[in-house]
Amino acid sequence: MEGSKEISLIDQYVIDFVRKLRDEKKLSQEEIGNIIGASRTYITNVESTKHPAKYNLSHINLLADYFDLSPRDFLPEKSL
Repeated sequence: MEGSKEISLIDQYVIDFVRKLRDEKKLSQEEIGNIIGASRTYITNVESTKHPAKYNLSHINLLADYFDLSPRDFLPEKSL
């Protein structure tokens, strides 16, 4: 697909996990951005295959704190 960036399986796993949490909790991209100190546009880019933006460990830590989870919950049980 032209214009899309190759994303690692682990990055996609984290993105999908956060998107699922966002949908379950009925949060907007803007609200997720506020949690991690980023803009709604950044979250849109993270969730798009056309942009190289990804969540980093600091983002995962902030999201884990907000959702009362462990950062480990954002990662698969085994390597991908």
